[in-house]
Amino acid sequence: MNDRPTRASRLPWRRTPRLSADDLPQDGGATFRALRHRNYRLFYFGQSISLCGTWMQTIAQAWLVIELTDSKVALGTVTMLQFLPITMFVLFAGVIADRVPKRNFLVATQSVAMVQALVLAALVWTGNVQLWQIYVLAFVLGVANAFDQPTRQSFVMEMVGRDDLMNAVALNSGMFNGARLIGPAIGGFLIAAVGVKVAFLINGVSFIPVIIGLLMIETSKLFGSPRKTGKINPIGELREGLSYAFRTPSALLIIILVAIIGTFGYNFTVMLPLLTKYVLDAGEIALGLMTGAVGLGALVSALVLASRATATKKTLFVGATAFSFLLGAVALSQWLLLTLPLLFLLGLANTAFASTANTSLQLATPDHLRGRVMALYMLLFAGSTPIGGYLTGVMAEAWGVQTAIFIEATLCLVGVGIGLAYYLAHKQEVVDSATAVQTAA
Repeated sequence: MNDRPTRASRLPWRRTPRLSADDLPQDGGATFRALRHRNYRLFYFGQSISLCGTWMQTIAQAWLVIELTDSKVALGTVTMLQFLPITMFVLFAGVIADRVPKRNFLVATQSVAMVQALVLAALVWTGNVQLWQIYVLAFVLGVANAFDQPTRQSFVMEMVGRDDLMNAVALNSGMFNGARLIGPAIGGFLIAAVGVKVAFLINGVSFIPVIIGLLMIETSKLFGSPRKTGKINPIGELREGLSYAFRTPSALLIIILVAIIGTFGYNFTVMLPLLTKYVLDAGEIALGLMTGAVGLGALVSALVLASRATATKKTLFVGATAFSFLLGAVALSQWLLLTLPLLFLLGLANTAFASTANTSLQLATPDHLRGRVMALYMLLFAGSTPIGGYLTGVMAEAWGVQTAIFIEATLCLVGVGIGLAYYLAHKQEVVDSATAVQTAA
């Protein structure tokens, strides 16, 4: 391993001001200021293309499963298998993320995801696709994502530095949800016109720009600390990261909220197809519009956050509370024209909460632990989806789609209450622990 120090390891972080009771430190500035970093521009534009394809495949896969099986449980099972590897492997992936050259590792994980999409396209195109094959390929994609996500999350800091982190996280959320707006909308029309096979093929091809962008990144211009070297001790290093997250109040607050809302609230890949078919009695185009409505709301929210460049506790709790209530309202709606604006507002609240949680946790974590702490974040944010996704399918089968989603909305609201109670009881400790990381940086 080449341990020659980069420019980033030779230069210290710029000091940031002390935290107030409500705000994490961030300078104001232009909405797109993180794009001044060439490395981040390459990453951003490559990911923008790839994510559109990813969202096309998401709704195509869900629709393919429903068409093949007409089973709510089968759809929940596919979601479980796609996210189960995150549950199984993401914590150890965080250990790797703190050791490997992140750019090269991301090239490998993105290449695996590209092959998975192309294999699925070939199976559907030849008419040989079967449910068990979708299960296997969903699991393969989950393995790639398990190792990709903590590396990608912690790589953002290396590309832009601390001062532009909130802006970059908000722009990433805008990119992700802009793709959620464009990809499903196009995908819905493509599925209706030519079938799901084209969506899978386009997704496979869309990985090429992001791989090229990653290969063009200049590693000498990355920010951050030198990678951890020496003999690897996976259990010990994992314990170090988890211990920090659970004993540091500023990190633990985020962990509490994300654990509950991630498990019961972020099951869109199961929830939206079920609502489309079994509640609204609509088709592929409606599914694309509904997914796009969430994306549009999230995009608007991300742009507002990027322009403010602040991560406040007020935004965190208001976003989480609004998300819970709006999810309950979506569950009760039986009309598409009402569901679409509710989903738009749900997207607003979702991004306000998720972007603030992501930024707050990264800024509250020392550089040498960031991969492992963000792996825990991804475990709770996405790795809990196998539980929530499968429960959604089972509850929907037993009690109906609307009842299942309303129960999950109620559990999200309970989680917000638990998080708020912890914050009010440990407010000063939350501020002090976050300040300690900032002043040491």
